[in-house]
Amino acid sequence: MKNKILSALTLLFGLMMVSFGLNKFFHYMPMPEPSPEMMPIIMALVATGWILPLVAVAEIVGGVLIAIPRYRALGALIIFPVMVGIVVHHLAHDIAGIGMSLALFAINVWVIFENREKYLPMVGPTPIHNQGA
Repeated sequence: MKNKILSALTLLFGLMMVSFGLNKFFHYMPMPEPSPEMMPIIMALVATGWILPLVAVAEIVGGVLIAIPRYRALGALIIFPVMVGIVVHHLAHDIAGIGMSLALFAINVWVIFENREKYLPMVGPTPIHNQGA
């Protein structure tokens, strides 16, 4: 049962991330009017020319991968820094939207936790092989 719930949530999560990523390129969802303190931040992100497309690509690639069970662990890692940025943004600038971002962050953390054994070779000790002999 837990796997079915996780699969359904990650499919929805992945679709949302793909949709949000594509929106950064095609602008098909209306965005709320930014607050005056957010305008300099938004203008700076737009002025760099590469940050928003990079985030969009991470959302699209991570969203596709997290929706596919075989690649879910990799997708969760790709999406994680984006989710941290979203949560921090809502904590600092838009506390009203924190609920949805925390729910999505919780799904991402759940996927990472469920796949923790797949990450162990990246952080665990390297086995010493007998060279020669």
